[in-house]
Amino acid sequence: MREHTGTTTVDGDAETVPGAEGREAVTPEPDHEPDGRTDAEPNGAAHAREDGGTEDRADAARRRWPRVLGALLAVALIVVGGVLYAQGRQLRDTPATANLALTDAAATTRVTGDVSSALTKVFSYAPGSTAATRATAKQVLTGKALQQYAALFGQVERQAADQKLTLTSEVVRAGVTRLTGDSAHLLVFLDQVYERQGRAPTTAAAQLTVTAELRDGRWWIVEIGSI
Repeated sequence: MREHTGTTTVDGDAETVPGAEGREAVTPEPDHEPDGRTDAEPNGAAHAREDGGTEDRADAARRRWPRVLGALLAVALIVVGGVLYAQGRQLRDTPATANLALTDAAATTRVTGDVSSALTKVFSYAPGSTAATRATAKQVLTGKALQQYAALFGQVERQAADQKLTLTSEVVRAGVTRLTGDSAHLLVFLDQVYERQGRAPTTAAAQLTVTAELRDGRWWIVEIGSI
């Protein structure tokens, strides 16, 4: 009879398998690791999941940036538009653009014609027509201009009667320096011819500054100054 050298010893939970002498006992690995991961989910998979979450957050951040930049761009465009609008209003409201003499040719031509005609009439007279000239002045002059004219024309009437003096005035150039809806400032150049009985005519030039106002649909001269 053959002796069996292997024995089976039971000591608590330990178990010796027959014939296992000289071999390492194999202890089964637990199904769950201490950190809570299973054999089906190795460490690499966990790291991959964590890395994937980081990448998802980065992708979400990258997707948000175009929307943020678009909003900032829209705000910037609104601000720039407001600044340009304000600057445009300032340019439109400058004295230069408010001067109709630079933009309204028809109005400029009209005031130039009315003032030139009025000056020609009030600065032209003959010995027997001073009363008519005075009456005409009241139809084209008003305010300070009429007062100035009335004070000077009294002397002119006496000279015209005593010296048989005739004065003929002609506007050779008139320019509007400023024009608004109802006010105009002009620079006027006149040629004047004086004739006295028994003497040769004398020609003289006059330069006047004129302020006119639009009243009742026509231009009145309100102030006259000499240069």
